[in-house]
Amino acid sequence: MKSLGFLGAPLLSSVFLIFLSLFMLVFGLFSVVYSGDSYVVEWQFFYLCGVDWTLPIMFDSISVIFSCFVCLISSSVCLFSVSYMEGEVFMRRFILLIMGFVGSMNMLIFVPSMVSILLGWDGLGVVSFALVIYYQNKKSLAAGMLTVLANRVGDALLILSVCYLINWGDWRFSYGLFGSFGVLICFLVVVGGMTKSAQIPFSAWLPAAMAAPTPVSALVHSSTLVTAGVYLVIRFYSSLVGSWEVMWFLSKVGGLTLLMAGLSACYEVDLKKIIALSTLSQLGLMMFTVGVGYPMIASFHLFTHALFKALLFLCAGAVIHSTYDTQDGRILGSVNNLLPFSVGGLVLSSAALCGVPFLSGFYSKDLILEGVFSGLSGVLEAGVVLIGASLSLVYSLRILFIGVFGQSFMGSLVSFSVESVYVIISILVLSVGAILGGWFLQEVWVGVSGFYLVGNFGKLVVGAVTFVGFGYLVAVLLAGTVAKRQSSWWLSWFFSKMWFMSLISGSLVAGIGLSGSVLMSTTLDQGWMEVFGGQGTFSVLGNLMALVVFVQKNSLLVFVRVFLILLIFSLGFLL
Repeated sequence: MKSLGFLGAPLLSSVFLIFLSLFMLVFGLFSVVYSGDSYVVEWQFFYLCGVDWTLPIMFDSISVIFSCFVCLISSSVCLFSVSYMEGEVFMRRFILLIMGFVGSMNMLIFVPSMVSILLGWDGLGVVSFALVIYYQNKKSLAAGMLTVLANRVGDALLILSVCYLINWGDWRFSYGLFGSFGVLICFLVVVGGMTKSAQIPFSAWLPAAMAAPTPVSALVHSSTLVTAGVYLVIRFYSSLVGSWEVMWFLSKVGGLTLLMAGLSACYEVDLKKIIALSTLSQLGLMMFTVGVGYPMIASFHLFTHALFKALLFLCAGAVIHSTYDTQDGRILGSVNNLLPFSVGGLVLSSAALCGVPFLSGFYSKDLILEGVFSGLSGVLEAGVVLIGASLSLVYSLRILFIGVFGQSFMGSLVSFSVESVYVIISILVLSVGAILGGWFLQEVWVGVSGFYLVGNFGKLVVGAVTFVGFGYLVAVLLAGTVAKRQSSWWLSWFFSKMWFMSLISGSLVAGIGLSGSVLMSTTLDQGWMEVFGGQGTFSVLGNLMALVVFVQKNSLLVFVRVFLILLIFSLGFLL
């Protein structure tokens, strides 16, 4: 009974979410996706002074499929948590936070109104802070503060955009915006989405959030928190497309984030941070795709990425948990014979991340590269995207080399544990999605987005760029002695620091922001605000009361003094 009480919360949550995912899959596909219809359900709270307060809920192809994948991945995460969090005392509280995270994400998915979307947006920020600081140590608290402060910047920008939307009298941002505030509102929404998706210069919080438990990382960095910004930009693309300046800015920032995260992942040694930087690289690719005018292809890649990245996190978490929480790539390795299911899922998800043909990542990445060739993007942008796409093979092979096939520098093999049946089931469920998810979504997406045709040369480039990174990796391994020279240490140091994004966004937001708030608190709240506020008012009133008491002492000398003072003031006023 004690074991059943421990397993009750995660198992019930997993069963509920898998049934909800199947319901969205069956009824959503047949009633929304295949029919091509969209439904909007509005719940009116009240109507006052010409303002209609409603809660709209929109069911269309993107929201239904996205919600289906979120529920599927969340059910696998809950099942994986049974084994990973087996020593956790407050298991119900952990699962409650997971369910709150899933509920906030679904509220964000189905709501088209900018005011109502803030409920799910803020819910994601609050629950993510509680999950990142779950281990309650100094590192977790620092990562949680950096995460919540970066997300609060996006919250403030979205609230400002809502204030400017009053000029249109409606908060449904899905309509086209024209006028003096159109570009400003679009810019605020795009930068607000960039904070959640950790684009440059807000990139420091995403690798820092790896301080959370691995099930949280699998959920946060695959299909929920980091994809909320991309989903926001895709959802309101019909309004953003009218501002070419904003789209140009979004494509440039997305391309830089793709290149920065890919190069940083090639020099990172922490296993979980390499996977986090690969997520950041794919988010930059999605933002670039939206910026160059292909939002449906970006949403396609968003769905396929959620499947294989959740599998990658769960398999890496199983390896880390089985080796007594060892995630340093310099001592990991040679676990392929000890953890067959986890290592098999790690290889499969890494292959899907590379874009190996006929896996989930191949379909969406191929469409993106074809769209770059057939679109109007410049030569420099196309080159950046090709380099970033080829780097995905480099850091995927690094994950396999340091976590699976490399030499182990750990202690005895007694420290390894046996894979749990819950881990195996969750890995098998997501493995099916990583293999068949791209093919299934392509069949669904034919009627939604269509095809983009390129020439034979473009096809050859798209096919070759997947394996360009392999040649680069072989060249680096052959020239390993050159890489160890003193002349190249500064280059690896620069790339491992994420182009100093941790100093720009991390120290700027967390360090300078917190120290500035302490300074303002001591000088304003406890200084001038007290002088002119509570303490100052109390002192002035006390002196006035003392003066009144002094005047009313019934002393003849005091009365004579008051009479002379009033006489002098009266004569001065009359003269």
